[in-house]
Amino acid sequence: MTGGEPIRADKNRLWASIMEMGRIGATPGGGVGRIALTELDKQARDLFVTWCEDSGCTVRVDGMGNIFARRAGSDATLAPVMTGSHLDTQPLGGKFDGIYGVLAGLEAVRTMNDAGVTTRAPIDVVVWTDEEGVRFSGMLASGVFSSVYALEDALARTDPDGVTMAAALQAIGYAGSEPAVGDPPRAFFEAHIEQGPILEAEGKTVGVVMGAQGQRCFQVTVTGEEGHAGTLPMTLRRDALLGAARMLDAVNAVAFAHEPHPVITVGSINVRPNSPNTIPGQTQFSIDSRHPDDTVLATVEKQMRDACNAIAARSSLEIAFELVSERTSVAFDEGCVRSIRETAERLSIPHRDIYSGAGHDACNLALAAPTGMLFVPCERGISHNEQENAKAEDLADGCSVLMHVLMETAS
Repeated sequence: MTGGEPIRADKNRLWASIMEMGRIGATPGGGVGRIALTELDKQARDLFVTWCEDSGCTVRVDGMGNIFARRAGSDATLAPVMTGSHLDTQPLGGKFDGIYGVLAGLEAVRTMNDAGVTTRAPIDVVVWTDEEGVRFSGMLASGVFSSVYALEDALARTDPDGVTMAAALQAIGYAGSEPAVGDPPRAFFEAHIEQGPILEAEGKTVGVVMGAQGQRCFQVTVTGEEGHAGTLPMTLRRDALLGAARMLDAVNAVAFAHEPHPVITVGSINVRPNSPNTIPGQTQFSIDSRHPDDTVLATVEKQMRDACNAIAARSSLEIAFELVSERTSVAFDEGCVRSIRETAERLSIPHRDIYSGAGHDACNLALAAPTGMLFVPCERGISHNEQENAKAEDLADGCSVLMHVLMETAS
């Protein structure tokens, strides 16, 4: 407390740090392309480590390249309170996805240092390796820490060029000696931009994340019969693309049969033979379906399957509906969620409860320790895009909430 008022993050310092980090891997379109375990990732890691050491933190690196910068507490025997996110980006990503959570943690440390705050438990600011999964596999390193994946299997993963994760870590000097399967922290908190439009549309500064949606992804193959575009009558055609188009509309309609709506996306379509004067004989398309309730998600799957099967039968088409990946929903710890909500209220920062549509490292940490997450708005909900943007005021307010939650939990 300073003059009776809660301490606040330094808006200008936080913004300057994000902008400086954004110069590493800067793209012509104003974004960032900083793929995990590349030379650019090494530069970002080195800068983060330097900043942390300058702030009095001790830094250690585990066998998956996860970085832990510790601000000491008065009782070194206590498990740390952790916060953090990731430094890696999409090939044409933005300046705020992931890095905001890392640098909000660092700014919390810097502000606590300025105010002379001492906590009982230590506070760790963490960088999780390759959250985006562009090169290896998303959230793999936080998954090893949380015992979701085996270390040996993770290090053996290869990128598109056949380079193992172990070799990539060695190449940039971040194959650490600390155990990659960590002792559970006292709690973990992650700050992140929303990557969606809800907070901005409602004029809220902080999203109190209740959990992350479950996800089921499918590949649907619709098979008909190829034919000459000029000679085969319309009534005799088995047009796989036309059937698939009707299925896409039916799948989309399933989302509106539930409240709150699941989100259902068809983002990839392949047509064979893809010729202007040949009736398509086969069409494959993807379905990505998500909802916070796994029971609803199972119902959504059944309804999508039933609708597509019915269309195939009416159109004399064959269909294969394959589940290719699945992630169960995650509910964050009630105490951590309440702490974020009550802190936002105490700081008079507008907030609302929200669910995450995307996966985050916090989803893995929730399997190992009490976990909470907070969102701040991003402009027009744009993310994974060079145009990704956020307001300095919102970033600082979110950081202030994070800082007070860390102080309270670590005390």
